[in-house]
Amino acid sequence: MTEIPAVLARVCITLWRSELRMQRLQLGWVVGSGQHLAPWLSLSLLWAFAGCDSGFGKQAAHHLDSMGFKVFASVLNLESAGAQELRQRCSPSLTLLQMDLTKPEDIWKAQQLIQPQTASTGLWGLVNNAGFDDTIADAELSPLCKFRACMDVNFFGTLELTKALLPLLRSARGRIVTVSSPAGDMPYPCLAAYGASKAALTLLMDTFRSELEPWGVKVSVILPGYFKTVRTAGKKEQLLASLPADLLQAYGEDYIHEINKQFVKFMKTANEDLSSVVNSITDALISASPAARYYPGAGMWLIYFIHHYLPSVIRDLFLKTFFINQKLPRALQPKSSGTTPGSQPAPAPFHPLTGAGPSPRAAWGKQNGSGPG
Repeated sequence: MTEIPAVLARVCITLWRSELRMQRLQLGWVVGSGQHLAPWLSLSLLWAFAGCDSGFGKQAAHHLDSMGFKVFASVLNLESAGAQELRQRCSPSLTLLQMDLTKPEDIWKAQQLIQPQTASTGLWGLVNNAGFDDTIADAELSPLCKFRACMDVNFFGTLELTKALLPLLRSARGRIVTVSSPAGDMPYPCLAAYGASKAALTLLMDTFRSELEPWGVKVSVILPGYFKTVRTAGKKEQLLASLPADLLQAYGEDYIHEINKQFVKFMKTANEDLSSVVNSITDALISASPAARYYPGAGMWLIYFIHHYLPSVIRDLFLKTFFINQKLPRALQPKSSGTTPGSQPAPAPFHPLTGAGPSPRAAWGKQNGSGPG
């Protein structure tokens, strides 16, 4: 039995090296020869991006604009630093749109702006990249309003925008590319609200891929590893103030402070090079045969291998080791040893299979002033 961890470690190292070789090959395939490109592509085709204020959306919008494509890039705030950067770095053909995915009127305005410009060609590509999460906590500690907020942006907003643009995408037999998250496939600790919304989003896109296949529309999902995009740590003080007293007593303030501390530490190890994600988005948009799923980021093939083929206890241990490993809540922490003067420790409960602890008969006799017969 002692050899199992060593064997598992050797298997993981071998898979890791294989994954790195595959990433190098894939990267060369994406940015190298254009033989894999869809033969009908022309520079007049149009792309719509949701969530370009920062991170993957901003980088991908700039990349496709530099390739000569017409890009509509939506931002939450037209005066944000990300929007200003896109204006400065991109060509005049890039169009910035103000859009809040939780506001149907913003989605309708974007549709009305895009539709006249795509009437003759249709819309070739939609990239869903907008995402929201501001709570790092166990599911029990996360307020319901945080679950609803994640679903409103990450799922319902993306669904509404996709449905609004689908007639244009069907007309062009185009592409839908959605940035989801491995947290929607696996139980990442303290990301229940975010992970649940991404799980719904991934399943929705898988359904779209099946249903839109007769229309010639191809649908891909991007599942990136951890990259350094603009993301705030959990609002722990706001969370602490909102918790009921009994729940805060059960978990303890130290518990919440510790998981947020671990998250901040993990953020510092995130990859700052977003090129592998941008390359995956680009390939999903312009490849003649795009993949259904892309896994950019070191270690993603390894974690998905562990998730699919090894026991769940190993996967959970892996996630806790490399992401967040919660300490015991206050109510479960061992009490200090010793008893108060004059008190007796409580007897262990009787177990019907092992016989451990006092028997029910002994307990009855003690209550009635007599011992066992």
